Amino acid sequence: MDDRDDKLSAFCLVTATHTIEQHCMRRLLRKRHFERITFAGDLLLPLRHYPVDKVTAVYRMGVGDLGIGNGEIVGRDYYYCVPDCGCGEDIPFALALSPSIKRVWRLEGVRVVYTAGYSSGKAPLDLASACLELAAWNMNRYKGRKIGITGNGRGQGERLELAMPENVRGLLEAYRRQVI
Repeated sequence: MDDRDDKLSAFCLVTATHTIEQHCMRRLLRKRHFERITFAGDLLLPLRHYPVDKVTAVYRMGVGDLGIGNGEIVGRDYYYCVPDCGCGEDIPFALALSPSIKRVWRLEGVRVVYTAGYSSGKAPLDLASACLELAAWNMNRYKGRKIGITGNGRGQGERLELAMPENVRGLLEAYRRQVI
């Protein structure tokens, strides 16, 4: 194995990670997120990415803010994360606002800054396995082993299957965002 294989392996892992995130319709690697959520009266505001590791800051967006800038910072007494941050479970998280927030401010929305996703080496085993399987599948395709090729093999009617293998799809089903 030469250094070109190392570069190809790294490229296939990165490509597999991005493909999996697109398939699951959510970010899975740990990242800092900035999210604006419109306030419609419900005190439980769902966060788009999970698992949430830490809520760094919450800013209120009032009538005069017009979505420009951060707005006024909301104290930690007025919100908490459901479930508690750092639990590591792969379930959606929400920001729960205190009922007293309605009495203190006229709220149009909030801007939440938080860290969510799996850190390196902490991803669930089935998710890590799916990434490695997809990376190996991609590497075999790039090396010309015709993984993912369908047809008679004689140059007539061959075509490349761009979809990921079924075993990888099966492993990812639990992590895929459900769209209603």
